[in-house]
Amino acid sequence: MIAINQWINFNGNAEEAFTFYKSVFGGEFSKIVRFKDLSSAEFPVAKNEKNKIMQIALPIGKHNVLYAGMFPNYAG
Repeated sequence: MIAINQWINFNGNAEEAFTFYKSVFGGEFSKIVRFKDLSSAEFPVAKNEKNKIMQIALPIGKHNVLYAGMFPNYAG
């Protein structure tokens, strides 16, 4: 079975978009990683970006997953 798993980059609104996608496709998120989960001395995260989604995954059907994330502002 060939699967196509899409990755979408957002500019700060991945959570809102994926909440909508979840309402359309159903299911549960299989992964949610926020920037604060990875924050450390080596990887400082700005206060206004700590709760933003770095990576999120929503299984769609049996073989496909819709992925998304965003880049922090300092990364351009």
